[in-house]
Amino acid sequence: MATFGGARTFLAATAASSRSPLIARNQTVELPYYLALALDSGVKPSEISEIITHLAFYTGWANAMDAIPAVRDVFKSRNIGADQLPPATGPQLPLDEAAEKQRATRVGEQFGQITPSLVQYTTDALFRDLWLRPALAPRDRSLVTVSALIATGQVAQITYHLNRAMDNGLTKEEAGEVVGHLAFYAGWPNAFSAAPVIKEVVEKRPR
Repeated sequence: MATFGGARTFLAATAASSRSPLIARNQTVELPYYLALALDSGVKPSEISEIITHLAFYTGWANAMDAIPAVRDVFKSRNIGADQLPPATGPQLPLDEAAEKQRATRVGEQFGQITPSLVQYTTDALFRDLWLRPALAPRDRSLVTVSALIATGQVAQITYHLNRAMDNGLTKEEAGEVVGHLAFYAGWPNAFSAAPVIKEVVEKRPR
């Protein structure tokens, strides 16, 4: 599958990262325009559907559900049917068992005595299910996540997810461009709050 930053160019990535903050911030009025732009830029209906599923976990079910009417109307206007959407279940992407074990151990040690249910849900629902769904390439899923975190001011979560995004192929130039782009959609304060975190991640990455 061609990724947002590959054969379809970074234009599709910015179209996708414009949609993420709108859903994350529950600003659905502008969604139809950016959904159309994303489709015109080469983002697949299955990817749009999967982004909504992904953001339900990272920005809340209510925000994802509020986005559905706009998506439904745009899909209907373009004769996009259920046959173009990802299945609820099916084959998954391969799991990096060593990296997942390391992540799960670290989170368990930090929070297992306080909220074991959150630790378990994080392992089962997120990293052994959601992140392995093939309708979004790992790099694209990471890009959506980082965009949503910046848009909602969740700077404490950016370090992990930006490192994961760059492990998945996001370049430092693209990471910087995402911040500049999101300043217009999520506000300058959110962009400038994220910028030092992103700078630190980039500077600490192996050259």
